[in-house]
Amino acid sequence: MNIVIVESPAKAKTINKYLGSNYQVLASYGHVRDLPPKDGSVQPDDNFAMSWQVDAKSQKRLNEIAAAVKDADRLILATDPDREGEAISWHVLEVLQKKKVLKDKPVERVVFNAITKQAILDAMANPRQLDTPLVDAYLARRALDYLVGFTLSPVLWRKLPGARSAGRVQSVALRLICDREMEIEVFKAQEYWSIVANLQTPGMATFQAGITGFDGKKIGRHDITNEQDATTIRTMLESASFQVGSVVSKPAKRNPSPPFTTSTLQQEASRKLGFSASRTMQVAQKLYEGITIGGETTGLITYMRTDGVQIAGEAISAARKVIGQDYGDNYVPEKPRFYSSKAKNAQEAHEAIRPTDLFRRPKDVARFLDQDQARLYELVWKRTMASQMESAVLERTTIDIDAKNGAKTATLRATGSVVRFDGFLALYQEGRDDDDEEAANRLPAVNDNDALTLAATGAKPVEANQHFTQPPPRYTEASLVKKMEELGIGRPSTYASTLQTLRDREYVELEKKQLVPQDKGRIVTAFLQSFFNRYVEFDFTASLEEQLDRISAGELSWQEVLRDFWRDFSGAVTEIKDLRVSEVLDALNELLAPHIFPDKGDGSNPRACPVCDSGQLSLKVSKFGAFIGCSNYPECSYTRQLAKSGEGEEDGAADGPKVLGQDPETGLDVSLRNGRFGLYVQLGEDSKENKPKRSSLPKTWSASDLDLEKALQLLSLPREVGLHPEDGKPITANLGRYGPYVHHEGTYANLTSPDEVFSVGLNRAVDALAEKRAKGGRGRATAAPLKELGEHPDGGPVNVYEGRYGPYVKWAKVNATLPKDTDPQSVTLEQALELVNAKAAKAPKKATAKKTTTKTAAAKKTTTKKAAAKDGDEAAEKKPAAKKAATKKTPAKKATTKKTAAKAAADDAS
Repeated sequence: MNIVIVESPAKAKTINKYLGSNYQVLASYGHVRDLPPKDGSVQPDDNFAMSWQVDAKSQKRLNEIAAAVKDADRLILATDPDREGEAISWHVLEVLQKKKVLKDKPVERVVFNAITKQAILDAMANPRQLDTPLVDAYLARRALDYLVGFTLSPVLWRKLPGARSAGRVQSVALRLICDREMEIEVFKAQEYWSIVANLQTPGMATFQAGITGFDGKKIGRHDITNEQDATTIRTMLESASFQVGSVVSKPAKRNPSPPFTTSTLQQEASRKLGFSASRTMQVAQKLYEGITIGGETTGLITYMRTDGVQIAGEAISAARKVIGQDYGDNYVPEKPRFYSSKAKNAQEAHEAIRPTDLFRRPKDVARFLDQDQARLYELVWKRTMASQMESAVLERTTIDIDAKNGAKTATLRATGSVVRFDGFLALYQEGRDDDDEEAANRLPAVNDNDALTLAATGAKPVEANQHFTQPPPRYTEASLVKKMEELGIGRPSTYASTLQTLRDREYVELEKKQLVPQDKGRIVTAFLQSFFNRYVEFDFTASLEEQLDRISAGELSWQEVLRDFWRDFSGAVTEIKDLRVSEVLDALNELLAPHIFPDKGDGSNPRACPVCDSGQLSLKVSKFGAFIGCSNYPECSYTRQLAKSGEGEEDGAADGPKVLGQDPETGLDVSLRNGRFGLYVQLGEDSKENKPKRSSLPKTWSASDLDLEKALQLLSLPREVGLHPEDGKPITANLGRYGPYVHHEGTYANLTSPDEVFSVGLNRAVDALAEKRAKGGRGRATAAPLKELGEHPDGGPVNVYEGRYGPYVKWAKVNATLPKDTDPQSVTLEQALELVNAKAAKAPKKATAKKTTTKTAAAKKTTTKKAAAKDGDEAAEKKPAAKKAATKKTPAKKATTKKTAAKAAADDAS
């Protein structure tokens, strides 16, 4: 019997069918060992020796593998064809050697780029040994991420309370987003004017031409800066005579893009399908592992984590045949196309992402796929096919025009592009971030010296339009991935997990597909730029990636690379430890000044306190995060959020309370204020004897529209809707952390909008509460699952449910929330097992009161040390095994807070 080890149980089942009865395929369920989250897991003083830990779930699977190997004839390691896959095979082999079950049994390593019968049989026929340099590169990356997170994150907690974590690649990606936001904030728009003449040929054809020169001077796009100059030129052209100066037509070719790599697939899926990077990888994983077609599980695409742009010769031949069949021989180039990557640090050991069978057209498989799978498969198929099609042939025409009006002269230019042969464009055109597809703009046929006239009908003969320069756009996921790849930051296979980590940490938010940095993310970035600048520099991070790639090529020693890094990094951390928090805040005040203290435009001091006369505004930190406060605290209690909202500035709330009127019952002032948690209304003033009533503005309410009536409505909450007809107990409506709701006897039901809180009637409230209870709210039976996934390996069903805070996976007593933007209907059993196993491992075991008391100090130390013991660079993209559960946990509040921060650092790593 031959034992084959893969990561996924889905792959194991498929591959076992292909190999037959002489093979037993077992799944490791991802990584089987991890670095324990405690000090000493990586030991710089012992040549970076690492201590690995196996959690209970993985131990059970390793025991099963060991028992099978003990009676086997041969062990075949068939994990994924990348660095993480090589590492998993290495871990499994290490464990089996320690268990002494291998003896003299042969051990082979096989890799296949697609889960098809032919690909697997070919791999089995060509085994190799474990790639030691690739494993070394994994060890180096794993140790780096552990050391950075474990060392740097605790510094953040001490100097910036409320900060979550920092990481080797994640922090650099965050800096890109924050730097772009700073560019936008300091950008000053410049006025410019465009002038276009609508011209007509003797044959009555019309076209537009833009100004390029006036009175012998060239005019660029932004050179006309005021209305007076624009009017002068427009007036001259309105009475001018026009003549064609020259006509130049040049043929041009447009070549297709290469097949997809991991990063280009993420970019294009974002632009064309609206997928997040993580969603793209989830769907691609399913297409790679296989879909049931005709009773057999078939892998539809090749491995989706790759930097390579080349595809196999048989795939090229198949593509050329399909092109000829579907489009004709004139769309097949004379010679096959071969591509090479221009990206930094590209590793082209694997093929590009392509369909496993190019004769399997999208329409043929659509009925076997869900909507997202079908759309992504079609995208991969079209891109692969287009990469082997003939180039598009264009004709680009430029018409230069002379204008005269007495002694005044001007020049204009019209440009156009016409597609003479569409080539690959007949099938596929690459998307762009600005959605600016190349459109055909046919110009009329004219000859040198032809006379032209201004168009007599339609638009104005000469148009002068005012414009303003625009700041650089915020990054989208697609453009950020492209930028990171250009700079050589991180690995393309880790970009999805990096972006997801930034959102999970609430360092950035996704608004209209744009990545918007949040205040906590900007503070972390400013801190790192002030005190650890080298480690968030783009060139330094890229050079470190190059060293890691050289390790994988066998050119560098991984311990030597770590030794050089650790010497300087640990020294930098030691220097910062002695800094006072006040020194840190002074540095951040200066670096973030354009953001937190913007120029008021009237010459006044932007840091002057708007409430007291002598105070200076400064960045403050608390366990809840950062805010702006007055230096005269506690005499002056003025606070606000870091960034002034546009609404707050318009209404004066950003610069102090705005009185909306007086409460008719008490006579006290009702004011709009901007606090550390945002805009709110307040009744009366603060005093030692009485804390005034306050109510936050709903996110959907505009401060500019807020009046006394609306403010009093907010201050009157909660509102009693009426008595429930079943028990006569009150139903109340209110605004909460998660939005508007009605409440009755422990059941909370969401309302559609904040305005409904003030208008909801008894019937509507009773219906909403009944519906919530039917879905699993308090007092009724548990709701039916949204999706039944199957059985857990340890027994019991695994299902997806809708919860109060979003969809979640449930197994036994373990509830695991689905990641943001995850479609509950697309969740697979394998993904669900990852979530519930990880959640179960995090749950602390119950201890007796005596043990909790005696072990409090140790528990605090352990939870505090949870920093960056986990590599988020690539492990998050794989199928990680669940971590070992903590054996002790103190109920102390401090320990809990630090545990949360430590977990953030541990998951960060990129």
